[in-house]
Amino acid sequence: MPCLLGAGALWSADAARAADAAAAIPESALASWHAQIASTAKPGIGCFSATYPSLAWQREVCDEPAQIPFGHPAILTQTRNGHTTIQAESSGGSGLTVGNGADYAAQSAGITKTAVGSFPTVSGVTVTAYDYSLQLNTNITASSPACAADGYSSCYVWQQFIYVTTYYPTSGGSQGPHAFIQNWFFADSSDFNSLGCPSGFEDSGYSYTFNGGSYEGCFGNSSAVSAPKVPATSLASAKLTGASVANGKDTVTFTYSNKAYTVTQSDNTLDIASVWKQSEFNIVGDGGGSAATFNKGSSLTVKIALTDGTTTAPTCLSNAGTTGETNNLTLGKCTASGGSTPSISFTESR
Repeated sequence: MPCLLGAGALWSADAARAADAAAAIPESALASWHAQIASTAKPGIGCFSATYPSLAWQREVCDEPAQIPFGHPAILTQTRNGHTTIQAESSGGSGLTVGNGADYAAQSAGITKTAVGSFPTVSGVTVTAYDYSLQLNTNITASSPACAADGYSSCYVWQQFIYVTTYYPTSGGSQGPHAFIQNWFFADSSDFNSLGCPSGFEDSGYSYTFNGGSYEGCFGNSSAVSAPKVPATSLASAKLTGASVANGKDTVTFTYSNKAYTVTQSDNTLDIASVWKQSEFNIVGDGGGSAATFNKGSSLTVKIALTDGTTTAPTCLSNAGTTGETNNLTLGKCTASGGSTPSISFTESR
């Protein structure tokens, strides 16, 4: 069933305290701090948090997510027991349902190093969020050095930087909202039959077709850091940042009001830093092909800002989304801007 953003949903006391604390801070100061803390070097591999105005990361206890696929990619798949299509549920209504491929992606002029997803304007949203996710997704791409490094003749890779309101750790740990990274490795079927999934990855149980070739889906999660639950009415105060450094770290950073939360993993997990060229960002269902449903009159502006070593405006790619999750909004026009922080912006509304 779709994940309804219901009027009776409650958001966490942590989020309320963060909002109260941030109310006295000038908006421009918070925006500057969000950008600074997201780009501040992390102390190592693990989970960390920071509180305004400090630019020092403090280590947090990591939770280990259950090894279940967060969301299948938005492509036709074939199970090993017959044909099926991984298709997110739609709440109906008029217009195109955002997600499951129907979304914009920012194609960078150079290799993407950092992408920041945000909602500069949010209007008409009258309910708080029940269950949803913010996803910043890379392109699904071949040519990653991870293929040969793991002993495969051919593979595709895909990385998701995620903030999710519903989260289930393997054992112990805290439930509720978390930020983490999900990694996908699509192994050539003949290699998979002899090698299985790479170390640290689980078999998704699904086969995928890329450019006429058959591949088996494997996935693995980074550790996860606990974060507050943010109501949909406050999305303008939240940002999700994904970053990758070759032979260094992949990082997901979630900032909301006066707090920041981050998780790092080795870039050698997928070597995504060498092949990241497209970025999709949006609010969608909380995994498994689910949908985030907004009330009528809702309107959001979505922005994806990039660092790619150039000042060239990215390309707005339509129907270029990679997540299988959706929302019930209708996409508007996409525009691109160059400069010190190249970006694309588009609207979605109901």
